Amino acid sequence: MEDIKILVVEDEGIIGLNIKKKLKSFGYTVPAIVTTGKEAIKMAEITFPDLILMDVRLKGDMDGIEAAGEIRKNFDIPVIYLTAYSDDEVLEKAKKTEPYGYIVKPFKANDLKSNIEIALYRHQMEKDEQDKTCNNNA
Repeated sequence: MEDIKILVVEDEGIIGLNIKKKLKSFGYTVPAIVTTGKEAIKMAEITFPDLILMDVRLKGDMDGIEAAGEIRKNFDIPVIYLTAYSDDEVLEKAKKTEPYGYIVKPFKANDLKSNIEIALYRHQMEKDEQDKTCNNNA
């Protein structure tokens, strides 16, 4: 597996470190763990990760859904929500940001890994399709 970078956005330090440990055991690189939506946007621009694991509830005045929306608007980085919240209102709001996954905590390591792999594959297929379309129009 090539060097895949995954940014972790999680407001609970111990959970963030646990997620990082799991990701490293899968062979992924974690350039940072951030706790706010603003930090998530800033780190997305600085590290340009291959994928972002985003908690819905974050510290600060911007939640994870708002941060994911900004990231989607400005960068081509897939987001998977990793959250304890799965009520209909949160789900509806999250869907508008077109996430590549939504994992409810607590989660199994295999669920996390399979969701990441599917999201990365889907994102690559979408990029390949865009490239084909651009090349055909050139």
